[in-house]
Amino acid sequence: MKESIRSLAEVWGVDDVGFASVCDYQSPNSPSIESLFPGARTMIVLAFQELSACESPSPQMAMGARLDLMEFSRSACYRLARFVEGKLGSPAMTVPLSYPMDYSTPEKIGVGEVSLRHAAVAAGLGAFGRHNLVVHPRFGTRVIFAAVLTKLDLAPDLPVGKNPCNDCGLCVSSCPAGALDKEGKTNVLKCLRNSQPYGMGANIAFWSRFGDATGEEQTAMLRSPEYLSLYQSAFIGYQYYCFRCFAVCPIGRGVCQE
Repeated sequence: MKESIRSLAEVWGVDDVGFASVCDYQSPNSPSIESLFPGARTMIVLAFQELSACESPSPQMAMGARLDLMEFSRSACYRLARFVEGKLGSPAMTVPLSYPMDYSTPEKIGVGEVSLRHAAVAAGLGAFGRHNLVVHPRFGTRVIFAAVLTKLDLAPDLPVGKNPCNDCGLCVSSCPAGALDKEGKTNVLKCLRNSQPYGMGANIAFWSRFGDATGEEQTAMLRSPEYLSLYQSAFIGYQYYCFRCFAVCPIGRGVCQE
């Protein structure tokens, strides 16, 4: 059954597939899988290679490619879940790639319902690198993950034998925000301020200034490049303006799409 799932996923453009037992999945911040999907036994984790667009000096080109990849991966993930539920007869559930998130308490802000990084590690698709992203043995850092939860009891894959990360430190030295200076921990606020300059913090700051501005100043603010960028982010979704940790990682560089 695992091989049939792998073969079908390959046809749909998935670059790698791993299987993990729900019991082997350990995430320090996310809720338990049982609380999300009672009776789930297996996590089918899908890996998708990032294009070389992450190297572009243009954040618009880099982010456009990421949006394309996320749309592509969501489609493949949903198709697999439909196959598992419709053809294999097991209830299935897709895992969000990022948003929506639960913002009901401060502790939950920025924490996904399922950590796809920890799921990928549990499924043998890589290991955590110095930058706290998962490094795939073949694709390196240039990979994003999706997952399907199912009640099928499938044999888990073995974890990777050797961590693909060579601890070169390029991700640390190239981070413009200094968010990776402390080993084993990403300073999320530093990362977000640099990589998402038109995110939630920028929105709060803009509208706080807007409320204190005169009518003439408000008109000028609504015509400013800052507001147009905020407006674009609001309907596109989060926008990354920095892919340095992806772009500089030497592992997997030069691996072409088949």
